Amino acid sequence: MENFFSKNDINEILKNGGVIAYVTDTVWGLGCLPNNEKAVKKIYDIKHRDGKKPLILMSNEFYNLFDYLKQPIPKEAQKLIKKFFPGALTLVLEKSEKTPDYITSNMNTVGVRIPDNKVFQKICENIDGHTLATTSANLSGEPAALNYDEAMNYIGDKIDLVIPDFGFSAKGKVSTVAGFKNDEIIIFRQGEIVI
Repeated sequence: MENFFSKNDINEILKNGGVIAYVTDTVWGLGCLPNNEKAVKKIYDIKHRDGKKPLILMSNEFYNLFDYLKQPIPKEAQKLIKKFFPGALTLVLEKSEKTPDYITSNMNTVGVRIPDNKVFQKICENIDGHTLATTSANLSGEPAALNYDEAMNYIGDKIDLVIPDFGFSAKGKVSTVAGFKNDEIIIFRQGEIVI
């Protein structure tokens, strides 16, 4: 896979406020570096996304997301992380001061996920900070891209790079989104994983 995309190229694009599209285990994603407000705004503009809808943070390893979350992480959340990460589960947890308000729409929580896809994980291994602020690759209200051609058709001319999936395709089922209240699990969206 290293022969197909240059980590320097991707890093340069991201560091300069660029937005990239990539495959995950569920649907195709659109992302940028979390600390780049201009790039985050670009994602909202590209998608015509409501500013009240937050982005989530994704990485190849959970410890890369640790600093973005308020400690300690609830015990119930830790159990789900051990059982379902990497995989099609997004957990909504209290954020730390490191997580910018412009990612979370000024909420005190942030969604985090570790996709089970080799291409996505390779991208995160190779970028500074190993974490992307991300959402699905589509215009708001439209279906998410499920393959490279759809990603190119939907948003290819609006972003800086669409990375091929190299045969590691998306399954097409959205992630389950879960959060916690008083250590009780709340399902915000039922997706592929049943808790």
